[in-house]
Formats: sequence, structure tokens, C-alpha cells
Amino acid sequence: MFLVDLLFPNRCLECNRIIHHNEVVCELCFDQIHFTHHHHSESNLLLEKCRLLFPIESAFALMQFEEESTSQKIIHQLKYGSREKIGKIIANWTLEKVDFNSMKIDLLATVPLHPKKEKERGYNQLHLFADSLSKELKISCDHTLIKRNFYKKAQAKKRREQRTFNENLFSINKKISNQHILLIDDVFTTGNTMSAVAWQILKEGNNKVSVLVMAMD
Repeated sequence: MFLVDLLFPNRCLECNRIIHHNEVVCELCFDQIHFTHHHHSESNLLLEKCRLLFPIESAFALMQFEEESTSQKIIHQLKYGSREKIGKIIANWTLEKVDFNSMKIDLLATVPLHPKKEKERGYNQLHLFADSLSKELKISCDHTLIKRNFYKKAQAKKRREQRTFNENLFSINKKISNQHILLIDDVFTTGNTMSAVAWQILKEGNNKVSVLVMAMD
């Protein structure tokens, strides 16, 4: 490991300083990340947005996903840079900033990639993140509860067609009821994806849904 670090040193994604191989940004650049602090603030824009789309218990976004920001660079490296281990780093940040005990979660569930896309990428960017949380919180995580039914987004021209597509984008692989599910995704943008997943879970039984994302746009 020492020789690898010497020949191919890990560098901060923001300023290019050499950093420890288990880090993604240096301490100075870490301080520039725009964390939301939703659990310590009366204002929670993610919760407000979700409430417009589906019944929700609680919601938390770790970071703001701003154009050319450090958080954007981190998540892009996680998703497209073959740096799956960044998921564990983000999980550690999340554990420091979210009071999961107050949420009373029964199960963690990740929003899935289509199998074809996951094969192309080589991994699902959410799995190590969610598994790290699961291990520390001692809450089970299910990566197979939700199934993505389509590989590409529908090219719907009408609102009705788009709505029908969203309703059928995901399905639930097993019977589940009386559970408080924490849905995990990387970035919350319009909320269409999260809403489609949430409604499938809510329709299955007397379930409750909360949301955790790495960042919100």
C-alpha cells in the first residue's frame, strides 16, 4: 500500500493536494462543502418538496448539489469515476450529521439502477454507502426490495404518458407491510424518481417512508 501511495498518491478532488488514501478532499476543502444541516435547522427544503409529492415522515439531504461545487465533484467521482469507496466516506459524514435514532427506521432500501446500467458501471453507487450505514446503525438494508422496470427514460410527449411511465417505472419484489422504510438515493432533483418509488412502497401496506439523499439539487 505504501508503494502504491508513493507512486499514485491520492489527491484532493478540489485543490489537488496529496491526501490520505481513505479521504476524498483535504481538510481545507472539506470546510467548503455546503452541508445542509437539516437535522439542526428549522428549514428543510427537501422535506417540503417531498411533502408535495407523497406522504413522508422525515427527509435529509447531506449536501447541496451546486454546479461546479465540491459536492458535485465528489458525487460525480462516485458515480462515474469508478471510485465506489467514496460511498463509505459519505456514509461516515452522514452518520456524524444525522440523528437516525429519532427516525425509528425498520429497513434501509436503495433506489436501484437498471441491471444493464449497473453492469455497464460495474457497481451501484448506493450500495457501499447504504451498507456502511446499515452496519453502523444495525438496521437491515435491502438492495432487492425495489426493481427498476425500464432502462431508459420514456420519451413521453404528453403529461398523461409521462405520469403513466412514472407510475410503472418501479415495482416491489416482495410483500412488505407495517414497516418504516428509509429510501436512499444519491441526488434529489425533481423528485419524480423518489416519488415513483415511495408510492409503490406505500401501496404495499401500512408502510411509512422517509428519505435520505447524498445531495439535493
